[in-house]
Amino acid sequence: MGSNTVVSKKDITKLGLRSSLLQSSFNYERMQAGGFGWAMIPLLKKIYHDDHDGLKSAMKDNLEFINTHPNLVGFLMGLLISMEEKKENRETIKGIKVALFGPLGGIGDAIFWFTLLPIMAGVCSSFASQGNILGPIIFFLVYLAIFALRIGWTHIGYSLGIRAIDKIKEGSILIATSATILGVTVIGGLIASYVHINVVTDFSIDSIHTVSLQKDFFDKVFPNILPMGYTMLMYYFLKFKKIHPVALIGFTFILSILLSLVGIL
Repeated sequence: MGSNTVVSKKDITKLGLRSSLLQSSFNYERMQAGGFGWAMIPLLKKIYHDDHDGLKSAMKDNLEFINTHPNLVGFLMGLLISMEEKKENRETIKGIKVALFGPLGGIGDAIFWFTLLPIMAGVCSSFASQGNILGPIIFFLVYLAIFALRIGWTHIGYSLGIRAIDKIKEGSILIATSATILGVTVIGGLIASYVHINVVTDFSIDSIHTVSLQKDFFDKVFPNILPMGYTMLMYYFLKFKKIHPVALIGFTFILSILLSLVGIL
């Protein structure tokens, strides 16, 4: 750590450990935001110890929506802490966070959930099925190593942020804009992937032929128009009507049930 920094290596190690509780307050409004904010609070207090307005702004930003991979989130936390420490522009910090959490989630899923752990589970299960005690021991040690790497990722993220700070300052507006565009693109991809509205209504042309409103019209003429439209409607209620997200979640549940009962969805 440099002489002009307030964050120590010990602080970053603690941040890596605290990142293990990322999903401790998982909810459908802001996903992992509660755990993310909780992990960051001690360092934010240390950085903004006499700047109450700065601390409030930083804490508010760190409680915004985030959904990333638990094993790699330390990298993002370390990177953001390095930017907070250098008092970078808030929009730049927010843009970097929004731009990175989605790709880190995808990378983490591909490496850990879809590759490393399934392979190790298969190998270790084979050992265990033969009565070899090495099976569970090896799997436990691999999982323990993955957990320990959280600390390493956090230190790497922080060190990378320190080295990149001058570059960030040179093009902060461009970086913030680019990161925001990338973040919006990621959110758009999430909408298409996770929001599903399937209209089951069919129209009979004659005794033999029917037209499916979903397959023959929406999917061919306006693919994903319904998920996008409903998401924009929720955004309108959130931003302009200031309706609480929990109320909108409840409304969505009730509307889905009612439309299913009447045979529309």
